[in-house]
Amino acid sequence: MRTIHAYAAKEPGAQFEPFQYQLPDLGEEQVDIKVHYCGICHSDLSMLNNDWGNAQYPLVPGHEIVGEVIAIGTSVKNMKIGDLVGLGWFSESCMHCDQCMGGSHNLCATKEETIVGRHGGFADYVRSHWSWATPLPSGIDMSKAGPLLCGGITVFNPILSSGVKPTDKVGVIGIGGLGHMAVKFLNKWGCEVTAFSSNPTKKEEILKMGAHRVVNSRDLSEMQEINGTLGFILNTTNVTLDWPGYLKILAPKGRLHNVGAVLEPMEIPAFSLIGGDKSLSGSPLGSPALTRKMLEFCIRHEIYPITEEFPLEKVNDAFTHLKNGKARYRIVLKIT
Repeated sequence: MRTIHAYAAKEPGAQFEPFQYQLPDLGEEQVDIKVHYCGICHSDLSMLNNDWGNAQYPLVPGHEIVGEVIAIGTSVKNMKIGDLVGLGWFSESCMHCDQCMGGSHNLCATKEETIVGRHGGFADYVRSHWSWATPLPSGIDMSKAGPLLCGGITVFNPILSSGVKPTDKVGVIGIGGLGHMAVKFLNKWGCEVTAFSSNPTKKEEILKMGAHRVVNSRDLSEMQEINGTLGFILNTTNVTLDWPGYLKILAPKGRLHNVGAVLEPMEIPAFSLIGGDKSLSGSPLGSPALTRKMLEFCIRHEIYPITEEFPLEKVNDAFTHLKNGKARYRIVLKIT
């Protein structure tokens, strides 16, 4: 048994309070991780408010975890005590279904989610299956690496799965926690990147991130000027947008890919897809193997999220900062 010291919300929307719980004996294929840093994702806020209807309380959020392996089960593979690892939205998958055997562990029908029905990383320790404890590359900045395990892989996955090429002209909708990492990835991928933002005051900052052009998404004339030009557009926002308008911006055979948790149905006129042989798609995070590949890419190109750091004890202040829209651009909690 291991006693965990954490911060939990006891009901939807509540403040976080100190909370203790016990983990049972370590399973054969499980590892315990001493948490060093844990990012705050907008999904943590959605879980706090039970926006998706799957939160259980007391709720200990936190799924952008980096830390040190301090205990391993008897059947753990390729991992030892002292290894530095990261843990994201998923913490276990069955390892025997067609999806797992095919390398798409993130699509396993019985996968375990780190903060759904269990407690996450706003704590001193967290547990997972060894396969989802991703080894961290040597030299990585631990204080900034956490958001890569969720936000980073969320936007990196569709670049590969959609076959985005370095010669492509691409767009990113929403330059926030997810979008700013997408801009950085696509720039280093070699693409010509157009950023869609509703905040004109962020233009210079977005250009420094790697965008080649910033379009005011509230300006219809700016939007229409680039109709038919982009081969791939990634939506990172969680609000309803002018979907037909963005489909018009796609070039023939272009793809609009969604990773934002838009709760309302997306109204897509059929002919806006049919006429230009265009497509609409979406994806969750990535597999353990793809997460490793992403981290290697980040080290090679020095890609990190822009972060602000709070101590775990100030988690309520950090959430207020996030809810007020002041985060620039990911918040990371330091666990002491």
